[in-house]
Amino acid sequence: MTEERNSGLLLHITSLPGRYGIGTLGSEAYAFADSLVEAGQKYWQILPLGPVSPMYGFSPYASSSTFAGNWFMISLEMLAREPWIQGDLLADLPVREGEGAVDFPAVMAFKLPVLKKAAGDFFQYSRVEEREAFERFCVQEQDWLSDYALFSALADYFQSSFWPDWPPETATRKAAALLAWQEKLLPKIDFFRFVQFIFFKQWQAWRMCCRQKGLSIIGDLPIYVNIDSADTWVNPGIFQLHPKSLKPSYIAGLPPDYFSSTGQLWGNPLYRWFEGDQIKEETLAWWIKRFAHAFRLVDWLRIDHFRGFASYWSVDARQKTAVNGRWEKGPGHEFFSQLEKKLGRLPLVAEDLGYITPDVEKLRDDFQLPGMKILQFAFDGNKKNPHLPDNFQGTNWVIYTGTHDNNTVNGWFFGPETDARQRNRVRRYLGINAADAFHWHFIRLALESRADLAVIPVQDLLGLGPEARMNLPGTGEGNWRWKLTPGRLNTEILQKLKKMCIIYRLNKECI
Repeated sequence: MTEERNSGLLLHITSLPGRYGIGTLGSEAYAFADSLVEAGQKYWQILPLGPVSPMYGFSPYASSSTFAGNWFMISLEMLAREPWIQGDLLADLPVREGEGAVDFPAVMAFKLPVLKKAAGDFFQYSRVEEREAFERFCVQEQDWLSDYALFSALADYFQSSFWPDWPPETATRKAAALLAWQEKLLPKIDFFRFVQFIFFKQWQAWRMCCRQKGLSIIGDLPIYVNIDSADTWVNPGIFQLHPKSLKPSYIAGLPPDYFSSTGQLWGNPLYRWFEGDQIKEETLAWWIKRFAHAFRLVDWLRIDHFRGFASYWSVDARQKTAVNGRWEKGPGHEFFSQLEKKLGRLPLVAEDLGYITPDVEKLRDDFQLPGMKILQFAFDGNKKNPHLPDNFQGTNWVIYTGTHDNNTVNGWFFGPETDARQRNRVRRYLGINAADAFHWHFIRLALESRADLAVIPVQDLLGLGPEARMNLPGTGEGNWRWKLTPGRLNTEILQKLKKMCIIYRLNKECI
């Protein structure tokens, strides 16, 4: 992955200590970049960037678009400084800087009207050069932006984003119907285009700052998209949809695993990967566009559920659980070969967790993609456990104490997930008698491993318990809410991490 071993932190943008109840691309994002530098880190890993909705518990893995940005991340403080804003944009906004959890419905309730007010100011008071910048953005992003804005306007009009239930001529995108809607909903369409203009303007400014500080951003790309998304509405031919109802015939998920005895039924439509014996050209073209767009935003990209490219779990859409599914062949080597031909060397991290077979490992290794190792998975008593650091083959790995789907390290070690025998196993491996400051022992284990990159969730760096868990797979409520409070990540913690990195020769500039 890199010429020398490196490390970084995992923290989603919305988990930053934003002043108005949620982390944004404002001053808190720049301050956290400074914290990474102070700690001698080189990488900042985040979660997916797409728009989120209450229907899916505000999950970043269930978005209305794989191309659009999440407007929750827009900094209202930066927006308020735009020259075309009239009046005080921040007046009467609730200050929630000290809260340790994001109240997504509350943030949505006050942030959306502010964005609408800002859009009105922009279209009425912006200068010629500012309007020209907006028009340039719309032209540059026309491959997805116009369709996304129309989709969002229609979802708002129908009070539903489930497009298969829209009027047939709209659901099937008849040209006359689309033209009529574009004329009728133009103000709404302009609003959604404006929001994306602001998001990407703020994103690029922050990204440039990170680059200047020597920080690389690791993004995250879910393999699947929602049925009620602009992606499926615009590209129905690349998904396994029923020809009449336009609803999924088969849906994605996972067989029973570590997280669930009945498997995970995600509900996303599956791709039509093949046309005869060949990869379907329409599907391949969409994926090339998707990757190219993502690589413009981040330096590396974690591919969620990488194994789905080798084979994927297919479940009849009528099933209530994922138990009665079956494995189907994925696009495999030919798919990634075509991607490399179009895009060059792929800066991808393969999320190769769960039920991994030799064909998945071969696909990962043939394209020299770093895989993932999770320390919380290492102590099941199996001496050949692939997550145990002394069992690593080679160095092309990203090691984590845990991911966004795991409990925090302290929540895992001290909680019901881990029994007394397993705790003793962990203590013996770490060479510790007591469990004081256990999270630092686990962090040390990650940093001293032979993996090319170690990534530590900020919750683990802070030694927090299960209350700081980001996501519990298989549950739809209460996830994605954890938020860093101001001053919690202090100089003492950052310097301790830096000293550990120096000891284990991570991040060249640290040594």
